[in-house]
Amino acid sequence: MKNNILKKYNFKNKKIIILGGLGLIGSEITKEISQLGGKILVIDNNEKKYLRSKKNFNKKKIQYFSLNLQNINKIDYYYNKVLKSFGCPNIFINCSYPRTEDWKNNTFKDITITSLKNNINYHLVTYTYIAKLTAEMMKKKKIKGSLIQFSSIYGVTAQDLNIYKKTKIKENVSYSVIKGGIVNLTRQMASYYGKSNIRVNTVCPGGVLDNQDKSFIKNYSERVPLGRLANKNEIAQAVLFLASDASSYITGTTFMVDGGWSII
Repeated sequence: MKNNILKKYNFKNKKIIILGGLGLIGSEITKEISQLGGKILVIDNNEKKYLRSKKNFNKKKIQYFSLNLQNINKIDYYYNKVLKSFGCPNIFINCSYPRTEDWKNNTFKDITITSLKNNINYHLVTYTYIAKLTAEMMKKKKIKGSLIQFSSIYGVTAQDLNIYKKTKIKENVSYSVIKGGIVNLTRQMASYYGKSNIRVNTVCPGGVLDNQDKSFIKNYSERVPLGRLANKNEIAQAVLFLASDASSYITGTTFMVDGGWSII
């Protein structure tokens, strides 16, 4: 029985694309998956960071491709180039987090229509279009694939402004719009591509430890049933499950990894 379970987490003959694979959560996903076999392509926009991060990865298993999601008019060309060179993935994970330089000003008081439009294009539109390109190739190649997208607790619930008291953090209009859109994108894709044996799921993390100030950590922790923020490896483990054959009958789900935040 034990060996049968472990086999479901064996990615030895799988091709895996991790978009945003050098970020806070993405680098942890890349590290974890690189230990389980498979041929991995990390797509990000920071080659220097990739070179610094290689010591944490199984180097023989990982390739790197640089792609700036803000160059939206060329995404079609470059991503199709990736698929042609790397081949169609069995597993596609999108944990990218593209945003404008004025991201912190995307509050109800200060947001501009230009910033709103750009952030939706860079984040929600690229998530949608790249997932579509990937799923269509999986369908064409008759690959039993798994796509995993990243939303947030704030793609499902409203932002709790109480946790921002005595901090410099404010609400973000664009974030809620984008993350809510990703949740329903996943449902729509799961419905459409299910007949082609392609699974599509969303991971919705709660707050993840990332050197936040003490007031935020205290406020947030008091709001969560488990009484703390997540560690990044706890998010990565949820992704491994959805990527693996252990979740072969799960599609269209909104997988909350939030310490119970969304239940109250």
